[in-house]
Amino acid sequence: MYDFCMTFPYAALLALGGLMGFLVKGSVPSLMGGLGSALILAIAGQRSISYYHQGKLCKPATAVSLLVALALTGVMYKRFLSTGKMMPAGIVALLSAAMSIFYVWNLLAVKPPSAHHSS
Repeated sequence: MYDFCMTFPYAALLALGGLMGFLVKGSVPSLMGGLGSALILAIAGQRSISYYHQGKLCKPATAVSLLVALALTGVMYKRFLSTGKMMPAGIVALLSAAMSIFYVWNLLAVKPPSAHHSS
């Protein structure tokens, strides 16, 4: 599975979470963090999918996505430890940790699209 297959849904969930944090609690940091992270991921996902259509992988885009996921894992896990709240901190930390594992696997194991087709 290519990175963009999961990057776009992940970005959408982060954007939605940031928006909900703003609408429910008036949290501007939630809004900016959610939308900012989602924007970076969407750009990386778009770059990755454009390379895919050329029969290539864009490992730098996957690496950027990994960095975003790692940063969110750390920040939200720290917030979870200080608040003990599963929503949203614990959920975002778990989701981001899972995405970090997915991106590492993607960087190490996924082959370019052209390698999947036999002549």
